Amino acid sequence: MFKRFRRLRSSAAMHDLTTQTRLSKDDLIYPLFAVFGEGVRNEIASMPNVFQLSIDELVKEARSAQSAGIKAIMLFGIPNVKDAIGSDALSDRGIIAEATKALKKAAPDLLVFTDLCFCEYTDHGHCGVLDKQGRVDNDATLENLAKQALIHAKAGSDCVCPSGMMDGMVGAIRAALDENGFENLPILSYSTKFASAYYGPFRDAAQSAPSFGDRRGYQMNPANAREAIAESLEDEAQGADMLMIKPALAYLDITRTLRDQTNLPIAVYNVSGEYAMLKAAQKLGLIDYDRALMETMIAFKRAGADMIITYHAKEVCDLLDRSGQ
Repeated sequence: MFKRFRRLRSSAAMHDLTTQTRLSKDDLIYPLFAVFGEGVRNEIASMPNVFQLSIDELVKEARSAQSAGIKAIMLFGIPNVKDAIGSDALSDRGIIAEATKALKKAAPDLLVFTDLCFCEYTDHGHCGVLDKQGRVDNDATLENLAKQALIHAKAGSDCVCPSGMMDGMVGAIRAALDENGFENLPILSYSTKFASAYYGPFRDAAQSAPSFGDRRGYQMNPANAREAIAESLEDEAQGADMLMIKPALAYLDITRTLRDQTNLPIAVYNVSGEYAMLKAAQKLGLIDYDRALMETMIAFKRAGADMIITYHAKEVCDLLDRSGQ
């Protein structure tokens, strides 16, 4: 009786035939960082092989990703000028709008998911409008998020992705999109986003570290599992089409629990700190990097994720090709 398990591992063909969780290129979303200028390809010191890209270089990278088999990117923007309200994010000539238009012209079949937030665009680094006490004004920020969503939609975004964890953000964005003829544009909500230490390298890439305080007033407490699920289910009720857990690796339990409570597609964001740690281990020769990378990706799928947002996306495609998948 107990030899049943060994019998199903008796050959490579049987091992492959009985594999329960599978990873494919279709699961991957590749994050990219856009800046103004020309010929700009600035490597992020804390994130090897990740770059700030001017729009011409962004188009090249997007085409390279598409050639590798990636079907979707996640676009972040870094403006030339930041101010108190993130004006660049509210302009149809802003970095995200210009980059999205260029990408859709150059690679119309590539899905462009656009991050919807203000931390990259404000001089204070917080995710919205501040009140007189220096706290994020949730309701004022909702108005600006709705405006930002419309700019992304008009530029050609295939999916808007609100990441600021403002209460009511999905409902406000959904209403604005529907009222302006974009009722078919989906929303991937950063529905459960933890106040995590794993975001450090991203803040180097996006130049978005808060100039004072932190984001624990609106991002999730890492200790609160039940609240995390409630946050995601609330966004589903408000009209989100897809939900996200961020970070991914330290919160697999949240992904598994949410998978059991929703039929919506679930994304996980394999964030900058997770990426940087694996890259550091590779550089030091501490692990079999390729195997550890694929084991990590499979863990996300096994926990219940349908999509994986990861800086490793091109590497994963190469490993899948080498394995014949």
